Amino acid sequence: MAKNKIRIVTLGCAKNQVDSERLLGRLAKGGHDVGHGLGRKADTLIINTCGFIGDAKAESIDAIMDALQAREQGKVKQVIVMGCLAQRYLQELKEEIPEVDAWFGVNDEDKILDFIGNPYYEGPFPGRKLASPSHYAYLKIAEGCSRHCSFCAIPGIRGKHVSRPIPEIMEEARWLSQKGVKEILLISQDLTWYGIDSQGKPMITELVRELSDSGLFPWIRLHYLFPAAFPENLLNLMAERDNILPYLDIPLQHISDRILKSMRRGIGKKDTLKLIQKFRDVLPQAALRTSFIVGYPGETQEEFEELLEFIEQTRFERVGVFTYSEEEGTPAAGLPDDVPEEIKKERASLLMERQSEISLEKNQALIGKTMQVLVDKIEGEWYVGRTIYDSPEIDNEVLIPVSQGLLQTGSFYSVFIEKADLYELFGQVKNLNS
Repeated sequence: MAKNKIRIVTLGCAKNQVDSERLLGRLAKGGHDVGHGLGRKADTLIINTCGFIGDAKAESIDAIMDALQAREQGKVKQVIVMGCLAQRYLQELKEEIPEVDAWFGVNDEDKILDFIGNPYYEGPFPGRKLASPSHYAYLKIAEGCSRHCSFCAIPGIRGKHVSRPIPEIMEEARWLSQKGVKEILLISQDLTWYGIDSQGKPMITELVRELSDSGLFPWIRLHYLFPAAFPENLLNLMAERDNILPYLDIPLQHISDRILKSMRRGIGKKDTLKLIQKFRDVLPQAALRTSFIVGYPGETQEEFEELLEFIEQTRFERVGVFTYSEEEGTPAAGLPDDVPEEIKKERASLLMERQSEISLEKNQALIGKTMQVLVDKIEGEWYVGRTIYDSPEIDNEVLIPVSQGLLQTGSFYSVFIEKADLYELFGQVKNLNS
């Protein structure tokens, strides 16, 4: 079989990144030359698309057009498109962009291998071609989503939640550990649903306990925990274990009872406040990350101010804000999108302005403290790292001057925090030469 040079460009979330890494791992096992990004030239360029929100769709279309231009310039021989956008709009895209050599959806890995000409592999976990630095990696524990949030198109794209078996996940975890991964980031559309489809009950605590007991990773970080019916035993486990980071990524989306009901979130304001209080009681040192949607259909000024007051009172460590955008095929698409775009943007700005003040205050409270930092990379005159409260790409960074001495990326250091701004902490490594 001829060896192809195959490159992949990945758009969207970390779950897409894992899909790309896994596909390249299988292609590499088949003898192909694989890598992320186009680089200079490739026989096959794969675009792994995102189809979740408007901006992401536009970015995916732009990437497809760039890939076709690269083919015209002789840099690429064939262009393959896969992922969420292709899954969601397959027929329309085929008609509008017929120049693409092949289209595949989100669960078409085997079909892609067939198209490229890759032998099937049966045996131990074939590996992944990591796009992240070698010391951290995402570990996807399930596919799809069985929630029915009114605004979300993911279940229609990815299908119902399907949990991976624990032995299969542990095999991949051991492979990642052997490759030098020190921080594992558990992801799926909803970690708390894990096991409900296969075992009839939540099994996320059992999975996380097994990962913790294995001792494979100094840091285990949990992403995308759903607030409704949050498993209390998971919270207690997190409080007991040093290698499960005190980091709770739990998208709340709003606090108004009327809007939460319309969003079909399965939880109201009263229970949300109780849950947050439980987090603060059981894990007082934890960083709480959440996200909100402003401008949801029918959101009144009073409901927005209720959300703003909630932000001020709760004082989250990390907050992301999205303006509502209608997604065809979702229940919310049947509601009038009646909040003007300029009002949506104004509300998002006001919310983030207040959150920025809170984030800065929390960062400044860390001045004078010594924190464990995992160094990710070198940028110019700085080593760039993260604390237990910071996930890659989306949270704060710790900057350590290169002039201080030779540090190793992928290593942990005790760092004394000297200065802080909104998104960065500045510090010096303690006892570097001791």
